[in-house]
Amino acid sequence: MKRQKTVALLLSLLLVFALIAPAAAADGKNSTIKNVIFMIGDGMGENHLLLAKEQGYDLFMDRSPDLRGQSMTRSFSDAVTDSAAGATALSCGVRNINHGLCTYWFDPVGLFVQPRIITEEAIAHGMKTGIVTTDKTSGATPSGFSSHCVDRSFAKQISFEQMRSGIDLIWGANEDEATEKDALRNGWQYITTKEEMDALTPGTRSFGQFSGNTWWESVPKDDPSPTLQQMGEKAIALLNADNENGFFLMIEGAHIDKNSHRTEEGVDFPKKITDTAWAVKGFDNMIKAAVDFAKEDGHTLVVITADHETGDLYLDNGRYTFHSGSHTGKNVPLLFYGADDLFEPGEAVENRSIPGRVAAKLGWSKAAFPTMNPGKVPQILWAIVTLKPLRDLIFQK
Repeated sequence: MKRQKTVALLLSLLLVFALIAPAAAADGKNSTIKNVIFMIGDGMGENHLLLAKEQGYDLFMDRSPDLRGQSMTRSFSDAVTDSAAGATALSCGVRNINHGLCTYWFDPVGLFVQPRIITEEAIAHGMKTGIVTTDKTSGATPSGFSSHCVDRSFAKQISFEQMRSGIDLIWGANEDEATEKDALRNGWQYITTKEEMDALTPGTRSFGQFSGNTWWESVPKDDPSPTLQQMGEKAIALLNADNENGFFLMIEGAHIDKNSHRTEEGVDFPKKITDTAWAVKGFDNMIKAAVDFAKEDGHTLVVITADHETGDLYLDNGRYTFHSGSHTGKNVPLLFYGADDLFEPGEAVENRSIPGRVAAKLGWSKAAFPTMNPGKVPQILWAIVTLKPLRDLIFQK
């Protein structure tokens, strides 16, 4: 009997641990901010903005944000972060090893505990959520706001988790591991064209995979895909409709990074410069659309930053030039519209502090976010002890 009581006590303690993180989600809001549009220019450093202006583009980002500073980027394992660890910092508020998505460095498989993603916390608060990207739906940044995975390359597991998430819309480029059949089986409406996107009505969960160049500032008439701006504007309209609890929307301009990486033999270097600047402008167009909505709405916070800088871009003989095809540890822009009190103007803050600052503007307590989810072992134990014989053992008188 003594042994049975000891086992019961141990299992009870494990159950308490498993329930600690979710319990904090009950905190109420006390803020005038109810919506968040979190925008990530993948690979976008300060000099990418100057390159775009050098190429003749007038950027909305230069027009009086309420607060401007910089984000300091690194991962737990390296002074230079990759997009997976960068996304984890921005979505969970924790440092991770490179390639890991929304896991702790000391438990990369998530056996015992996982950091909670800000979209998960938003759902727990009754908010609608969405992810829009020009990358594949299983790309590192969208995955960092929608899945927990030991490695960013495990597209099948990432897509599996995305399909079973409580997110309202996930739109991006084609991903072989996420099929129309999977989407329909899991209650999503599957869309592949701008026409299908435009036809969506509020309350419909949608999984979009577009085949065209969504990162272009404008797409050819024969291309059925939407631009990033068109995707973002439609996502905002859907999430905001008949919604008292607000929404959290992550929007990524992935092709600033992709064009900055281009170092393959024979690459047209002038085209690389042109395409990178164009990707910055396309992302900037979406920023203006988001801020226009926020100003009209009056209860929306717009956050603009990057996960890292790509290309080691700086002035060389009077022109902005790439000096690397990889990521660097440079600080990146950090801009807020709708808040001016999250840090000192011009201050450089750690990237992992950003989601906590956003959570505070939503009125969430520090106990609610950043926080953690139980890992696989506590979840399995919970499933086991809910069986009647074990429940009787644990709670025996």
